[in-house]
Formats: sequence, C-alpha cells, structure tokens
Amino acid sequence: MEKLTNKEEEIMHIIWKLEKAFVKEVQAGLEDENLHYNTVSTIVRNLEEKGFVGHKAFGKTHQYYPVISREAYGKRFWNEATRRFFDSSYKNMVSFFAKEEKITADELREILEIIENKK
Repeated sequence: MEKLTNKEEEIMHIIWKLEKAFVKEVQAGLEDENLHYNTVSTIVRNLEEKGFVGHKAFGKTHQYYPVISREAYGKRFWNEATRRFFDSSYKNMVSFFAKEEKITADELREILEIIENKK
C-alpha cells in the first residue's frame, strides 16, 4: 500500500465518511475551500490509480467510493509509524504517549482489560 500525501489523506477521510461521493461533494468537504475542482479531481484520480478508490460512471461524471478501508490504512500507518519512531515496539509507543500525558492511567487500565479479555 502506497503512502498518501496529506491532501490525499484529507480527501480519503472525506470519501470514507461519505462512503461514495462525486468530486463536487469531496471539494465541499475540504478545509481549503479555494482548492479548484480540477485539482480535487486530479487528486481523486491519483487515489484511484493508487488503488484507494474505485468509481461508478454516470455519463461523463464519476462517483467515487473507497476500496481500502479506513481501518486497513490506519493499521498500515500505525505499523509503519511504530517501526520508524518506536523501534517496532508498541510498549515504547504507549510509554511515549503516557510521558506526553496523551493517555491517562484509566485509559491504560481499559487497554489492559481489552488485552486480558482477548485471551
């Protein structure tokens, strides 16, 4: 799975949220309201070439839908980030977030409960 640019990720989040969308609908969901229709269309077509979206044709226009789920992309992203920044250690990753006060002790207990209940 190819890494997406920030703008491609933003557009994918819109398509994941809408589940199917025309370029105009994607454009309306962007933070940068001034991004030209043709630019958005090009990015969506690039996402299709990369295998992230498919389309259904309605005459000359296309309605796009996600081919890769948000969860599958997220899993790949977190695996890569964990490898690159935390030496492939989820313990190091969780420790980092605990030290940065991004996760509470209660949240850690909930995670432990999830882990223990999977066994």
